[in-house]
Amino acid sequence: MIVCLRLVNGYVTIEYRQRLIAVLAVWTLVLVMLSPARAFAYTACHFLDEPLGKGAYGVGASDGQILDVCNPDLPLIPASVLKIVTALTANHILGDGYRFRTEFYVDHRANLFIKGFGDPMLVAEEVAFIVEQLHRSGLRRVHTLYVDTSAFALTDQVPGRGGSTNPYDAPVGPLSVNFNTVYLAVDAKGGIYSAEPQTPTLPLFRELGQGLPPGRHRINICRNGPCDPETRMARYGAELVQSLLQKAGIPVVAVGGILAVPPDQVHLLYTHYSIRSLEEINAAMLEYSSNVIANLLFLACGAQQYGYPVTWEKAQQAVSMEITRLVGQKRGAGLIQMEGSGLSRHNRVTVRTMLSILEAFRPHADLLRQQGKISLKTGTMTGIATSAGYLADDKAFVILLNEPTSDRGAVLQRLESRFGESAQAE
Repeated sequence: MIVCLRLVNGYVTIEYRQRLIAVLAVWTLVLVMLSPARAFAYTACHFLDEPLGKGAYGVGASDGQILDVCNPDLPLIPASVLKIVTALTANHILGDGYRFRTEFYVDHRANLFIKGFGDPMLVAEEVAFIVEQLHRSGLRRVHTLYVDTSAFALTDQVPGRGGSTNPYDAPVGPLSVNFNTVYLAVDAKGGIYSAEPQTPTLPLFRELGQGLPPGRHRINICRNGPCDPETRMARYGAELVQSLLQKAGIPVVAVGGILAVPPDQVHLLYTHYSIRSLEEINAAMLEYSSNVIANLLFLACGAQQYGYPVTWEKAQQAVSMEITRLVGQKRGAGLIQMEGSGLSRHNRVTVRTMLSILEAFRPHADLLRQQGKISLKTGTMTGIATSAGYLADDKAFVILLNEPTSDRGAVLQRLESRFGESAQAE
């Protein structure tokens, strides 16, 4: 096995394929767990009425002091709780004023090139706004419309992404419109239409809707047989832009697929910067637990630190370094983050590390969902139930359960009873 080291921005980075880093991370955990020191050995949590199973929890005061903890250094799968880490690192790496961009080039033959950089909020309404700006910039006709995908160099799609038609399994790419999902309506005669007025019915929709029963369906774009995600995303984006251009009176003769912007004889017609701020994007990601938004933010962190084309390895390195800077080397070592959403079962975090991350996240606590007087983010996968956030009196809490029979709600209820506002009043 050969591992190449390269110096980037003063740091030594390790370049390897995503699957290799996942295997190495898991084997590192296994070796430590099997070591004589048993550093990560599970112990029973006696605070609870019943055994916790394979899990851990912790509560920390607003000054960072840990008030109660069980299995604080046990690395567990965080699921979507990991989105708190993604939001935190995006805030610090990208900065408040950050805007995603999408570039539009034209050549002397009236070909239009769209170069995306992973804007996660390119919904149909925003694409319609872009079309208005293209018209104002002088665009009157398009011979062939191309998509330049060179800003991303992903060897694989999202680590942990499944093959279902559900929106949470949508792919990610440099041009990702409508979160790479479609909302279809199928009538009683088998007719297929867009189920939302802002998005026209595209040729791709009629292909994706084949075989669906009558009704409304929100699915990701990789339904119906083999799917090359990069090609499918480029097609979706190009068809949407083509349709909206033609609606605005700008004819488009053809859609030409993926092609890099030529090095000469083209000029930059328009650069679009995302309308939504980073705070708004983070809020949407956490509110809807959007895997697409989370992973495009994650990749943006890698690009910001190490440049384009972005890779999973660049993003992993950027986020790891930033967490180490925020919480220290020792606490930072308790996090292994393969991607931004929590989909991968190779992600790991400890309660001790997550409590430190929550301390750093306090200025952004209002981005979390409110459940009564508790602010929290939950994570759910098969056999995984997690939660993290702040109790009513601003104490941070973490619950990481990696066993099918575990009851996350019951654990939170007990923590709230013991450490919440009403407990302090007593």
